[in-house]
Amino acid sequence: MDPISASVLVAAATGAGGEAGRRLWEALSGLVRRTPGDDPARSPVPAPGEDELDALARSPEDEERARLLGEALRRRAAQDPGFRARLVHWEQRAQALNTGSGDVRNVIGGGTQQGPVVQGRDFSGITFNSPDGR
Repeated sequence: MDPISASVLVAAATGAGGEAGRRLWEALSGLVRRTPGDDPARSPVPAPGEDELDALARSPEDEERARLLGEALRRRAAQDPGFRARLVHWEQRAQALNTGSGDVRNVIGGGTQQGPVVQGRDFSGITFNSPDGR
């Protein structure tokens, strides 16, 4: 299994996509913290990947921490077929989030545009002020 991409993990950790991103992060956290047998009296030893998950939770935009978590998840999936199946299912759900790893195609057409045009992707907090206050 290839490691889950850092961009997917960062998107989940930062809650990209709003509620959907938040739920994905919660699902991943539950998956990583789940131990074989899911004994409520958990072992004091962290499950494989748990330390990396916690590190990314503290710095959710840190690509290096996301990469390390992806590697830890890959190693755990290689040793635990049940974990691997649940992780593959989680990753399929996570791919539905637009994580910034896709192509961008901007097209302007249909006549004359007046005013500013911004082309790109994933903008937020942009305002335009014209000289006459409109």
